[in-house]
Amino acid sequence: MCASPLSATVLRQKYAFSKIAIANEKTAPYGVAAVEVMEKYGIYNKITHKIVRGDNIAPTYQFVFTENAQLGFVALSQVIHETEGSCWVVPQEDYRPIRQQAVLLNKSAGEPAALAFVAFLKGKTAHDIILSYGYGFDN
Repeated sequence: MCASPLSATVLRQKYAFSKIAIANEKTAPYGVAAVEVMEKYGIYNKITHKIVRGDNIAPTYQFVFTENAQLGFVALSQVIHETEGSCWVVPQEDYRPIRQQAVLLNKSAGEPAALAFVAFLKGKTAHDIILSYGYGFDN
């Protein structure tokens, strides 16, 4: 995981950053979660002028990766295997869970490749990969 862990304190340190990246909360679940976290810590309204928004989590990560934003709320899966930099794994209780799903469309219901892919997603190999990127499963 990240080389040096951070905490919520970084968000509160006199707001010593010029830009913080989040996904657009109107279109992306990760953006909704980011706003929930900042509101919980009482800083959202104080730093709205520093927020840069990506359409989704991919451009949000790019803002941070290219250092156009000093901080950012990105998916754990994007940084879990990084050996440099720093990160704060936001406690799950600080935001509503982000539900990820896979669906099989009626149009593909009889397609062998689609059925094989869904079967793969339900199997141990896929579960191990999913877990290795920081995701969990609902019971």
